[in-house]
Amino acid sequence: MLRLYIIGILILIIAILANAIAMKLNILTWYDYISVLTKSNSSEISVRFIDYLWLFLAYPLSLGFGYWMGDYIYKLIFN
Repeated sequence: MLRLYIIGILILIIAILANAIAMKLNILTWYDYISVLTKSNSSEISVRFIDYLWLFLAYPLSLGFGYWMGDYIYKLIFN
């Protein structure tokens, strides 16, 4: 159970950092993307290719990195 907690904390930290970096670089986060999708006027939607790369490639990879780091730290401490 402690392993899952450590992994979860690292994923959370990485997600916060990744969202901060995306906002700093003016790239859509998932929260922004969902608000774009729920707009009533679909002609105003402007999602760039870099946004899709971030949302569907880089962001999931960064969360996977958070999992890997959490698992690595757990193994360093308890093995």
